[in-house]
Amino acid sequence: MIDPVQINALLNVATIEELWDLHTRQMAAFGFDRLIYGYTRYRTATSLGDPDDFVLLSNHCHTYTDAFVGDGLYFDAPMVRWALENDGACSWSVLHQLINDGALSAKERKVVDFNLSHEVTAGYSISFKSVSPRAKGAIALTARPGMSQADVDALWQHSGEEITALNNLVHLRILSLPYTGPGRALTSRQREVLGWVGDGKTVQDIALLMGLTTATVEKHLRLARQALCVETTAQAILKVAFQNQIFILDH
Repeated sequence: MIDPVQINALLNVATIEELWDLHTRQMAAFGFDRLIYGYTRYRTATSLGDPDDFVLLSNHCHTYTDAFVGDGLYFDAPMVRWALENDGACSWSVLHQLINDGALSAKERKVVDFNLSHEVTAGYSISFKSVSPRAKGAIALTARPGMSQADVDALWQHSGEEITALNNLVHLRILSLPYTGPGRALTSRQREVLGWVGDGKTVQDIALLMGLTTATVEKHLRLARQALCVETTAQAILKVAFQNQIFILDH
């Protein structure tokens, strides 16, 4: 049974950093010492979108994430493919069966070999249900070195429902908290200006409300668009709304 103290702790954190630190410690207590979470709202039939727009969290070492994410190995990872095509939890025994059957492509085998070199050999993946065909989130729970897949499956038989529930809760909390990604944070002025635009105010209205010149308001909007890598202010409003960067309380 899930400890209500654990639930309340996850519900009451104010930042993604606090949430992720708490969650990694909770999962480590079950035996999963390395996690990688990913979420995209920009998925298409041929792409997961720009990696700069992913919500990506991990406590794997940098040498792992630099290659798995930075070099794009994730795109050919068999369990990532499974997560894109399914919802729910899946034992990595599925992957072991694919290996034994020789059913992996050369690129997929390269990912498997890379994971073996980093002792990413046993675990579970959870693919979160989405209401949008363009959105998908999933988490890979890697068991600590020395645990076999049989050990993990036995653990899941006993605690899988609890682990799945905690991960679902964390996923929903991530979607509710501000997330900017590396080097993408807006200034408070840029957030405020975009917030007023989102409320339907004109540049002239915003200048009056904020005690600025219209040229300064336009400058904040331009810099916000640049920071968000979008072309229009409407796109900027949509993106910061997705990232929970506007209409929020500062902590």
